[in-house]
Amino acid sequence: MANLLKGATGDWEMVIGLEVHAQVTSEAKLFSGAPTTFGAEPNTQVSLVDAAMPGMLPVLNETAVRQAVRTGLAINAQINKRSIFARKNYFYPDLPFGYQISQYEEPIVGEGEIEIDLPDGEAKRIGVERLHLEQDAGKSIHDQHPTKSFIDLNRAGVALMEIVSRPDMRSSDEAGAYVEKLRAILRCIESCDGNMQEGSLRVDANVSVRHPGDELGTRCEIKNVNSIRFLKQAIEYEARRQIEIIEDGGTIDQETRLFDPNRGETRSMRSKEDAHDYRYFPDPDLLPLDLKQEFIEELKASLPELPDERKQRFISEFELSTYDAGVLVADRETAEFFETSATGRDAKQAANWVTGDLFGRLNKAGLSISESPVSADALGGLLDLLADGTISSRIAKDVFDEMFESGKDAAAIVDEKGLKQITDTGEIEAIVDAVIERGAAQAEQYRSGNEKIIGWFVGQVMKETQGKANPQAVNELLKKKLQS
Repeated sequence: MANLLKGATGDWEMVIGLEVHAQVTSEAKLFSGAPTTFGAEPNTQVSLVDAAMPGMLPVLNETAVRQAVRTGLAINAQINKRSIFARKNYFYPDLPFGYQISQYEEPIVGEGEIEIDLPDGEAKRIGVERLHLEQDAGKSIHDQHPTKSFIDLNRAGVALMEIVSRPDMRSSDEAGAYVEKLRAILRCIESCDGNMQEGSLRVDANVSVRHPGDELGTRCEIKNVNSIRFLKQAIEYEARRQIEIIEDGGTIDQETRLFDPNRGETRSMRSKEDAHDYRYFPDPDLLPLDLKQEFIEELKASLPELPDERKQRFISEFELSTYDAGVLVADRETAEFFETSATGRDAKQAANWVTGDLFGRLNKAGLSISESPVSADALGGLLDLLADGTISSRIAKDVFDEMFESGKDAAAIVDEKGLKQITDTGEIEAIVDAVIERGAAQAEQYRSGNEKIIGWFVGQVMKETQGKANPQAVNELLKKKLQS
């Protein structure tokens, strides 16, 4: 059985469920008109409603409702025509109300599913239990004063979608793939920007272990993980920690834990609350939310091509491998960039340039694909020069580097630097003859059966022509002359 961990008492299985908190793409908060711009000065985006001033009443943001329904439709989930906002009672110093307005028994979105792609090429469906809307809390800052904590309420009241999976994942790789696919969907439909570094996508992981076939074990929740790499590390550590405790004769306490990325370990934060501890009840200031079928159908019609649909189209239309198509559709901007550069050209070659050379340079420069100095059309122009034989593949690498540094298009660089490929067989033949004459010993090796030595000759010819000779013509002439 795959994904099992070895322990002193036999094999162990991880059981993982995730709660993803995705900040809704909206210019206002869930129940107020205060802005949601990231990076604003502390406490500059706080309305009287967010600050819980007496007499202030919440007013539901219609954009947040639309985004939640669109997200539900994108994950093949049941849209509940009637949902209720509830008060979830607990105290945090950065939660001015003393309670959080959330949804509990009747959320806006019910059961759905997300198909994930695994490293071995297999696919697996992960159940989604629910998606509900809720408001975020503020932020406590503990490192600005030796004896005091500061409170920033800019995030207080920001609209969140909490997307709760079923405990269907059995490895950290599956959990990582789930978050990657969910993030790709959110970005595709633009209901959340998915930026984990800025906190607009955060993950809580519920982890337990059991011997295969046993009842579910006691779970611990790891709160607010803000990167997929840290998520996988946290799950692996937590599973091992629980196995060691159980095998030493101990029991697992249901609790909330934090992941320390510097030490690579989880540590206890507080005992885990159950639903009854929050004393949920319907918020008396908010009416039930009733949606019409026409509203849902309108939003369904507005959805763009989703990642799984685009992946299948790339496989059939561009004849890409499942892996290449999966990499390209993981981000909407990447998929659009590839499609522009590949249309009417060698799609596999375009995929290799996007996922290889372009990704490599962007990562090194710390840029996103939307910030690329080489546009999709410009990359297409480079591929055209390769296809018609104007430049060789070796020269193309140098041209691409120049394009990335200067922002110029390929044709201009080739003209400026005189990089056009030498296709005149007479000119190439003269250079081939000279190289063979200088490499008499290597020529004898070739004729004695060492055909691999032809690579030496090719290298010498390319060196003589500064990489501008047509490789196919060079190979053909060398074989002809070395065999004579």
